[in-house]
Amino acid sequence: MIKILDARFVVTAVEPKGYPQGHTAEVAFVGRSNVGKSSMINTLTGRKKLVRVSNTPGRTRTLNFFDVDLERGNFRHQVRLCDLPGYGFARASKADKAQWEQMITTYLEKRHRLEVVISIIDAEVGPTPDDLATLDYLQSHKRKVLVVATKIDRITKAKTLPRLQELSRQVDLPMEAILPFSSTERRGVDEVWGALLDTFGKATRL
Repeated sequence: MIKILDARFVVTAVEPKGYPQGHTAEVAFVGRSNVGKSSMINTLTGRKKLVRVSNTPGRTRTLNFFDVDLERGNFRHQVRLCDLPGYGFARASKADKAQWEQMITTYLEKRHRLEVVISIIDAEVGPTPDDLATLDYLQSHKRKVLVVATKIDRITKAKTLPRLQELSRQVDLPMEAILPFSSTERRGVDEVWGALLDTFGKATRL
């Protein structure tokens, strides 16, 4: 059982000199625009307004960092979350897209404290070409990846397991790396945190 003790905004950054200092292990959230990254972070942290949720794709244009203190069993942990701009936003200019891409790739390639990347994929829609390209990119840079199949509440219970199995084949990752999630129903919160803490090991213990 996961208990959230505190969650707070740390800083907004666009380049390495603005990244937060310290040795807190980080997890980054990537996904296409409007896939539900902000809602997922709010649900994971138990804070409705930690991250602003917008119906307008492309609202997040910076790297936004948040610290979360949590408890599992007899141990307390601190984890830093990084919310990245969504990809595939068609209305952005070429210059803006190039700037965002440079900002994101610099973080993903250079950030030493980044331990895990959560790739958020719409369970109903399935992986887009951008999703698959991002996964290939992350794996080519030896990043640990967990895939979260969000909006799983839109899939009937009878079709959930077959859908997750299909998703596993599509992204070429084992089933244990695919985590079903629903912000609407708060499903998958403990499972996502459990997978993250297991990956971090003792690095996040306070």
